[in-house]
Parts: sequence; structure tokens; C-alpha cells
Amino acid sequence: MSRYTPEQRSVLSAGLTLSTAVGIFAIAYGVLAVSAGASVLQTCALSIFTFTGASQLSAVGVIATGGSASAAVGGALMLAARNAIYGLALAPSFAGSLGKRLVTAQFVIDETTAMATAQNDMKLRHFAFWWTAIPLFSMWNLGTLLGALLGSAIDPQAFGLDVAFSAAFVAMLAPHLRRKRGRQAAVLGAAICLALIPFVPVGLPILASGLAIIIGVRPDEEGI
Repeated sequence: MSRYTPEQRSVLSAGLTLSTAVGIFAIAYGVLAVSAGASVLQTCALSIFTFTGASQLSAVGVIATGGSASAAVGGALMLAARNAIYGLALAPSFAGSLGKRLVTAQFVIDETTAMATAQNDMKLRHFAFWWTAIPLFSMWNLGTLLGALLGSAIDPQAFGLDVAFSAAFVAMLAPHLRRKRGRQAAVLGAAICLALIPFVPVGLPILASGLAIIIGVRPDEEGI
């Protein structure tokens, strides 16, 4: 990686680490989806065209517990709504034609947003976005295929696959806590979550805490 700058090498290293964790998590998703009654083709198609793990697992979980297709889609869409806020944060950095923006939008997820917005330089922001998106998409779909082929032969919890997603989020958090606006978003997100826990169903406080990303939509004195 000598042709890359130290900053680019740091991004590549973080992107590969995230991709490995996400790939492991994708195996768990593939196993769970097939166990819930989806075919290998259906499981893989969802990863290719949806490409947002939380929404995919939500849909699979609803179907697995006997819920309707409309309930599965509704829950998945609610989870995916946070990506619209991510899009607001990234839009100023990704100008271009409608076609180019639509392609980029397919890869606007938690990990790519976190990696891109942690960079102050515009060129490095683009580099971080795409060199997180490409390996993540590849590993997510390879992991999905492997998990779907394995089917119910393995237990995700027994192999620790259920914690891979949480580990990936911890890895993404550190760069943002070094910046003022990142710390503000973290405090606001935690406050929203804690305030809602006594009053709303399990899972919704964490979803609502994602609204704190609105702090990152505009730049601060430390750069965007």
C-alpha cells in the first residue's frame, strides 16, 4: 500500500476491519434468513438490492415469528429511514448527475457514512466512502451466500456471530469522538435513548437515538 498516503492507508485498514466484521455478521443473517423459510436466492437478492443489515434482519425476524409481509416491510422501512438523514449529511460532498447520485445512494449506510464524515478533506472523504462501500458490499454478499448455503447447520449465537455487528459499530465510533460535533451527537443520541426507554417498546429508543446525526449535517469549526 506504498502508493497510498498515511491517511488513505488508515482508511483502508479501517474499511477492511469493518468489512471482515460485517462479513461475519452477514453469515449470521444468511443462516437466519434460510432458517426462517427464505430460499438461498431470496436471501441473496435481499442483500444485493437492499444492502442494509438492520432492515434485512428486521424483516427476517418478523417473518420468522409469524408476522405478515406488510409488517416485515413496514419495520424494515422504519429502520431504513435513518439512511435519509445520512443522505443529508453526505449530499454536499457527492454532487453529480442524477444517475451517479442514485448509484451512490445504494451505498449510503451506517458504516460508509461514519467513515466518510470522519474525514476533513473532500478527496479523502470520497476515498473513505468508496473504499468502505466496495469491500463492505462484497463481504456482505459473500457472507450472505455462505450463511444461506450453510442454512441451519450452525448456531449464530454459539459461534458469537450475533455480536459482530455491535463490534463494527464500536470500531466506527472512535474517530468521531475526537471531534466536537461527534461528541455532541453521541451525547444527544444517548440522551434520546435513555429518555425513551421507559415509555416505548424495546428497540425504538435506539432507532430514535439515530436522529442525533442531524448535528453532523452542517460543518463546525473543526471541519466536516
